[in-house]
Amino acid sequence: MCICINCHYVDRCKTYNAVETQHEQPHLSEHPTFEPNEPSINVNIRTLDDTIEMEWDVVGCQSFVQETGKWASLRPGEAIPT
Repeated sequence: MCICINCHYVDRCKTYNAVETQHEQPHLSEHPTFEPNEPSINVNIRTLDDTIEMEWDVVGCQSFVQETGKWASLRPGEAIPT
C-alpha cells in the first residue's frame, strides 16, 4: 500500500501525482508544488493473458510526515486506494 495516503503532503506532492497518473486516477492537485526528498517506489508487474498490469506504490520517502487519514479527509466517502 502506498504510504502517501497518510502523508501530510499528499495533496501537493509531485510523486503522488505521478502515481495517480500511472493508476489513471483523478488528481488531488492538477499542479502539485511539493518535491519530495528520496521517494522509493515499488512497481509490481502482473500479466493476465495478453494484459500487463502495473501497480505503483510509494513505500518510503525522506519527506514523509504522518497525518493519518489525510487522503480520506480530502476525498470523503471514496474508497481509500490500496
